[in-house]
Amino acid sequence: MCPAAVSTAATPAPPPVPPAEQALQRRIDDLVRGAGGPPGVIAVLQRDGERRVLRAGVADLATGRPPRPGDHMRIASVAKAFSGAVALTLVDRGRLSLDDTLGRRLPRLPRAWSAVTLRQLLHHTSGLPDFSEDPRFLADVTADPRRRFDSRRLLDYVADEPLRFPPGSRYRYSNSDNIAVALMAEAATGTTYEQLLADLVHRPLGLRRTSLPRDHRMPEPYLHGYDVTPPPPQDVSEVLGASGVWASGGIVSTPADMNRFVRAYAGGALYGEDVLRAQRRWIPGASQPAGPGRNSAGLAIFRYATRCGTVLGHTGNFPGYTQLIAATPDGRRSLTFSVTAQINETTAPEQVARLRAVQEDAVCALLDRRAMTG
Repeated sequence: MCPAAVSTAATPAPPPVPPAEQALQRRIDDLVRGAGGPPGVIAVLQRDGERRVLRAGVADLATGRPPRPGDHMRIASVAKAFSGAVALTLVDRGRLSLDDTLGRRLPRLPRAWSAVTLRQLLHHTSGLPDFSEDPRFLADVTADPRRRFDSRRLLDYVADEPLRFPPGSRYRYSNSDNIAVALMAEAATGTTYEQLLADLVHRPLGLRRTSLPRDHRMPEPYLHGYDVTPPPPQDVSEVLGASGVWASGGIVSTPADMNRFVRAYAGGALYGEDVLRAQRRWIPGASQPAGPGRNSAGLAIFRYATRCGTVLGHTGNFPGYTQLIAATPDGRRSLTFSVTAQINETTAPEQVARLRAVQEDAVCALLDRRAMTG
């Protein structure tokens, strides 16, 4: 018997790349090559047990190596989904209630905030002033970008301010909301938020490369994040510390771990049907930056209704990074879309629509739909 013939017969042909994925790859390539584009993009698409990885550009301009699913990255406001996962799991276990108030759980906070409920915090309808917009906080960050904040005292920056509106009366995205969520979880359990993350989210879901650091250092290997305006790109991966965003945006993870997380989170694997129904009571509101398609807000999750179908997830942005995680409501199909530059209405308004269009193409590829843009 001819050994060469045996070897040839035993090598299966690679599966054909679906047209929607081919089109998505072209769009990702164009995003990186375009003026003001990010140095790197990685998209991880998973359908049940099948995972596809699309990428363009580099993870590190100094070495030229490509992005990989195991590379660490700052997940920015996607961390709000993690504080939501902790809080909703505690609700499911009877340790918290969605109607618990700040006055009951955190009486040290201003009396004017006391009627705000956990449900309103998770829905971004609390009216809490955003500590990250406070001039004193911004001055402290500017003076020492790597400063170690007392994360549990971040709301002190706005403790002398009234609510922006009556709780529950309107939607307004605020970084203060998820700081308060984490503090409520700690108060209800007597356990640190970091330990709650480990016990309720990381270990059950097998997230071995996900952490909540307090300093500026990134674990190796990592996707380097860049400031691309003006050129040449500047590496800002470790410019800021994480303690100043904590439960609102400080988590470091990988595309692979994030894909695993969103399948469980969007699919409702962490808690029961009653909590899941409450989480999916949608109101008008968009994540920041806005995700693909029409956005509406649930409890620490967003619904993205695209031309190819609907997915649930969260977005985020941080100096050097822009993130999208999303999954179908049953959790069987999921995607992580990671960009190594910050793209939002303030830093790169001309890129926002372009990025959202490519993200929508990623949803179409995930759902095997061919309604791709040109």
